[in-house]
Amino acid sequence: MLPADYVFGIAVALVVAFNFYLGPRIEREHVAMQWGPSGEPTWYAPKWLAMWGMLAFMVAVRLLIWLASTYAPQSVHGVELGIVIFSVIAVGSHLFVLMKARAVR
Repeated sequence: MLPADYVFGIAVALVVAFNFYLGPRIEREHVAMQWGPSGEPTWYAPKWLAMWGMLAFMVAVRLLIWLASTYAPQSVHGVELGIVIFSVIAVGSHLFVLMKARAVR
């Protein structure tokens, strides 16, 4: 286990906490997932997918990083930094999507 996995674990815990805290506060059944240059949403996802899909995506990316570093270590560089940066960006973007969804009435 890498020291960066502690950051990843904290990120996963934050995503779960945000889902449980902000999920009930989102009134709509669909959540905007991407916004265009004009600030209008370009596509929506079901609320459950927007919330729990991020967790599945994070675990899948971490599994992919582990597979690459185990079976092709010569092709992988900066694993720890990559995990930390990915964790921070994933939590930040997830919080942004949930906060925007909560604000929509």
